[in-house]
Amino acid sequence: MYDGKVRLTKRQMKEDKFTTFMLSSKHQFLENWQFYVIGVIVVALLIVAGVYYINSQKEAAVRDSKAYANAMMENRNGNRQVAIAGLTELIESTSDKELLEKSTYALGNINFEIRNYSEALRYWKMYVKQFQNNSLNLSAAFGGMGAVHENQAQFDEAASDYVAAVEAFPDGPIEGDYLYSAERNYLLAGNVEKAQAQLDIIKEKYEDTDLYKRAARFFGENSQTVAEK
Repeated sequence: MYDGKVRLTKRQMKEDKFTTFMLSSKHQFLENWQFYVIGVIVVALLIVAGVYYINSQKEAAVRDSKAYANAMMENRNGNRQVAIAGLTELIESTSDKELLEKSTYALGNINFEIRNYSEALRYWKMYVKQFQNNSLNLSAAFGGMGAVHENQAQFDEAASDYVAAVEAFPDGPIEGDYLYSAERNYLLAGNVEKAQAQLDIIKEKYEDTDLYKRAARFFGENSQTVAEK
């Protein structure tokens, strides 16, 4: 017997649910369309900002590389002050760690070449503090610091720097020269014991060379005088 109720088929029920969902979604969108639009704009701006950042980083890398190359060219041409100005500006602005390392090291060398010892020492100290990966340059920076201190008659500091140069690059290409420089400066500083220790190392590693003969002769000529003081 017909009871007056309308019975829906499963298909009709699914269609009814879908229609309800669509109407609800439309109503929700109409109420919140501003937020959806803002979201789309934000995403678009983020994409644009990302592309701009990548492009600006590439442009900065090219600009910094050119600045370094120009500074080194000026140095080769004898324009030391121009080179120093360019490298100083570069280390203050670049985010490229490799260029920062090269520029800092170069500033130590160039300032030493023009006998601006205080600036050479400053940049070499900066280098040995910040960069540890390049053993050759690290050793040379310590050696440069030793040369600065030796030129300023700070012999104990010079000897310590030369020892650090050896430790930074054991068996390096100029290890023997650094050992001899350490011996010489320890003697000039009045420290015969430490000078003897450096001479012993030289003898062990370079006994059959002119380096050892020179180091032994210097020690023989000066150790007694130092001991008598």
